[in-house]
Amino acid sequence: MNAIGVCGLQLYRYGETVSIPFFTDTWRPDSFYEKIQRNRSLGLHTLCLLDIRVKEPSLESLCRGKKKYEPPRYMTIHTAIEQLLEVEQMRGESAYNEETTCVGFARLGSEDQKVVAGSMRELLAVDFGTPLHCLVIVGETHPVEEEMLDFYSLKSELSER
Repeated sequence: MNAIGVCGLQLYRYGETVSIPFFTDTWRPDSFYEKIQRNRSLGLHTLCLLDIRVKEPSLESLCRGKKKYEPPRYMTIHTAIEQLLEVEQMRGESAYNEETTCVGFARLGSEDQKVVAGSMRELLAVDFGTPLHCLVIVGETHPVEEEMLDFYSLKSELSER
């Protein structure tokens, strides 16, 4: 959790961390929404930990009592943003929107880590590559934090190419 400090957002300006679970056809939990809303009302950043499904028993194996596991799944930033926007559309309480600034992280701490700042809409266009991913929804920022967000912005990434 401390590795997210690499993006330059001040760690003491983070609110409660949330987990974003994979949605299914019949299960679309949104309990994280209130925590994000509360953090944003206080001007705090929100670290979103994205779902990891490893060694999950298949429905068939649960019914038959045999040990058979689903293949591993790791939530991407794209999936998280799509689900976040779906919940916002359902709730309509304006906790965030597709223009809300976020920071996407992939493979933090590895040599090929990727950190990109931009709006939710902009981050949907970024290829973050292989897992693990996490996301920060940015709250109110200090000028030093804004400089770091500019450094990691999508515009900076495009100019490097």
